[in-house]
Parts: sequence; structure tokens; C-alpha cells
Amino acid sequence: MKRVRLGGLGIIKATCDLLSQGGVVVYPTDTLYGFGCDAENDEAIKKINQIKGRTTPISVLAPDMNTALGWMKLTDDEKIMVSKKLGGASTVIVPVFKDTVHSLITGHQNTLGIRIPDHPFCKKLSQKFGGPITTTSVNRTGASPMTNPNHIFSEFNNEVDLLIDDGIISGRGSVIYIYKHGELKTIRS
Repeated sequence: MKRVRLGGLGIIKATCDLLSQGGVVVYPTDTLYGFGCDAENDEAIKKINQIKGRTTPISVLAPDMNTALGWMKLTDDEKIMVSKKLGGASTVIVPVFKDTVHSLITGHQNTLGIRIPDHPFCKKLSQKFGGPITTTSVNRTGASPMTNPNHIFSEFNNEVDLLIDDGIISGRGSVIYIYKHGELKTIRS
């Protein structure tokens, strides 16, 4: 695994290139470090599932509200309701259009967790990459999310292609809302 300190020249382009080639990266968000890959690349998704030891749905980054709303298979009124919760340290799980992401990461009835983190790196990366990027906590399933880049490097050195080091992140997982039957319900606070 290559390790680079956040803020280095060309890091956004290098990360996008790696994602385009099917690579898996660890990157900082406003809450925790996340495993990222191209959300349409089945081999990269399988690699993250293997690393984590699971096969459950995975959320994605959206570069902005308009893009996120464009993925959603909701009415305009429902999108207005969802947009009030989307952004920052929250994830919304909503129905999306077919082929928005690979089916390996969607949930029941083609639902998808979507995040727009308040972290400059995430915003720049998702804008430059152009497509959805996975975002799931850096840990093995059942273990606590890892927040120290030194520990992440030691644990995942031979399994991940790139670690973007932003120091210790003392956050916690995002609040998760799920859209069901015309309302948003909190499933993790």
C-alpha cells in the first residue's frame, strides 16, 4: 500500500486514476476513514467485501446534492424531504435508478446509501471522479472502525492500494436514515 499525506500535489488525480483502474483506497471523511472504490466495478467491490469479511450493501459518496437527487427514484416532494437530511455526517438510504451503481452494493428493492460528507477531500475527489465512490468504515466486520492511520496501515498494508493520511480522525459513524413508505426513519443515530 502506498501512503500519502493529505494535501500532497496531485493526490486527487492519482486517487481518481487508481479508482478508475479498479483500485481500493482508504480516505478520510468528516466522520471516519472509508474504504473507497469505483461503485460500478464489481471486482473492486468484491475486494472491499473480502477485506471487510462481508457481502452487505455499501454506501456511496455523491459530489453534490443535485447529483445525489438525480440518482434517486423518488418524486420531487420526496426528494425535498430527503434533501433536508442529506449532507454532512448523515447517510440516507433511498431507492435509486437501476444501473446507478453495481448491484453488488444495492440493498433490497434497489436501495442505496448516499453521503455528501463535509470534508474537502471527499468533495474534490467525488467531483473529479464523476461517478459514485463507495464509502464504508475501515474495519473488519464486527470490529470498531479504525481512526488512526498508523493502525490502518499496519492492518491493511497488503490489501489496499492507497492510504490518504489525514491524521487521527476522532469521529463516529454517520447517522443513517432510511426512506420507507413516504417517511425517513432513523436506523442509526
